[in-house]
Amino acid sequence: MILLALTRYYERLREQGSKGLAPPGYSPVGISYEIVLNMVGDIVAVNDIRETSGGKLRPKPLIVPQPPKRSSNIAPCFLSDKTSYVLGVSATSKRTKEEHAAFKARHLDALNDADDPGLQALCRFLRRWTPEQFVTTGIFNEDMLDATLVFRLDGSRQYLHERETARVAWARLISTDDTVAAQPCLITGKIGAPVLLHPFIKGVRGAQSSGASIVSFNLDAFKSFGKEQGANAPVSQEAAFAYTTALNHLLRAGPDNFQKLQIGDITVVFWAEADDSEQAQEAELTFGTLLNGFAPDDDSEAQKIRNILDNIAQGRPLDDVNPKLNDTTLMYVLGLAPNASRLSIRLWEIATLGTFAHRILQHTEDFHIEPLPWKTAPSTWRVALATAPIRTGAKPKIDDVATNLASDILRSVLTGHPYPRSMLATTLMRMRSDHVISGLRVAICKAIPTRERRLGLHQQEEKPPVSLNKESKHPGYRLGRLFATLEDAQRCAQGKINATIRDRYYGAASSTPASVFPILLRNTQNHLSKLRKDKPGLAASLEKDIREIIDGLPEAFPRSLPMEAQGQFAIGYYHQFQARFQKSTQDKDDEHIEEIAI
Repeated sequence: MILLALTRYYERLREQGSKGLAPPGYSPVGISYEIVLNMVGDIVAVNDIRETSGGKLRPKPLIVPQPPKRSSNIAPCFLSDKTSYVLGVSATSKRTKEEHAAFKARHLDALNDADDPGLQALCRFLRRWTPEQFVTTGIFNEDMLDATLVFRLDGSRQYLHERETARVAWARLISTDDTVAAQPCLITGKIGAPVLLHPFIKGVRGAQSSGASIVSFNLDAFKSFGKEQGANAPVSQEAAFAYTTALNHLLRAGPDNFQKLQIGDITVVFWAEADDSEQAQEAELTFGTLLNGFAPDDDSEAQKIRNILDNIAQGRPLDDVNPKLNDTTLMYVLGLAPNASRLSIRLWEIATLGTFAHRILQHTEDFHIEPLPWKTAPSTWRVALATAPIRTGAKPKIDDVATNLASDILRSVLTGHPYPRSMLATTLMRMRSDHVISGLRVAICKAIPTRERRLGLHQQEEKPPVSLNKESKHPGYRLGRLFATLEDAQRCAQGKINATIRDRYYGAASSTPASVFPILLRNTQNHLSKLRKDKPGLAASLEKDIREIIDGLPEAFPRSLPMEAQGQFAIGYYHQFQARFQKSTQDKDDEHIEEIAI
């Protein structure tokens, strides 16, 4: 189903004339330099054609004849390649002599009789070139070693691989590579020669830089009835090219690609199937905005998200927001992760744009907590990042997110299924260890039981409150409120201090209250005694809050709190702390009341 959907997507892109999409037999490759030849095959110039992106020079993507798959084999490309093949020099390869000989032989065999001045110039160059000339000509430098090169004839704007005669020669070469008997293709059903090695897929974070495969057979255990490699699952060369080209197009690098997201350890791509290209593009832009969120300072994007979700909440169709949107537009979402030399499928979801938008609205409602620590509900990658450890003076890293957790969270958002329980356990552990009780982490503690209750999977005595609920009798929630009030008393009495009771006791207070709260209450009496002298009104207010909270607790503090109650503890702590300080601008430097930028 995945490969079929990608194949159909490639066909639609071809029909629409999508820019940058490789035709059959070609693929985009990053090229760093061009060698300019004159008519007799002499090098006129070597030009750096790299592009500046993000302040760095990066190879320029060009559509070239599709490179062969390489592992330990020697396989030259056609009319483009690394310096080890083209010039016989390399900083890493130990078999440059053999690689250059293979490149030279292939091109002389294929182009020797070509009626084209540019291709004839290349043949003359290859006959006369020796690797020693890399140093003696004075044109090249060591920075060019192992870069990928193409050729151009002096006075022409076309690269050699773009010339019509070169295209004919390349078509002839790949047509003679059919060495396997024709069979029905598992993707299209058409009769054709199956491809033995599927083209590489590039752009998945963490996978091999040279590319990886979704379909491959490279061990004896994978063989059946004597069939080798791709003959085990016959996919025609046309279909293999189509699905890999479509996927590489979705995975391409660059700021113009809004169909690719990095969420934890998975690389997510998505595409739409609509009546026309304009409708599909608008659906993809909208879906990406809903799924990926927006820049923190981008008020226009925040408002766009709110408008869409408000319409859905009111039961209105998407075209009320944008006439180019249609609720029935079909969306495909694919999540990939590296697995040795292959790619593993972590996520595959298909639904209409309206269905996905409604499920994202549910995600927004489940995470809703007051006071709001964001402009719109956090995107999946921000939720995943909130589960990573936070070190002093450093932001959380996406690499620290638990394996599979990001894909599990995204799957829950897209399907409407319960959030992974491991997300709650990990979040509670992080809050106990680094003492950062951010609004996003607290929202995780609230969202998980809220969704389970809504789905009827986990009936609780009390629904997790959205805002401060002084009537709540839940022991965990009340203990969280009490802990925040005791911390408030400490701050008021001692002023700005390096460490509060949160830094020393939060972990124990939220898991084993009976071992900590009696000590904290005794210490609080000292703080209140000091406040009665300096700020009697504040002392009375704090005493009233403490008494009100304790009156709703059991006679004895619980010896321990289960995981769900620890989540309620965090919610109660957040609500009580924010309630006291939401109208005050003091303590702005307190890292607790600031939302961590995750």
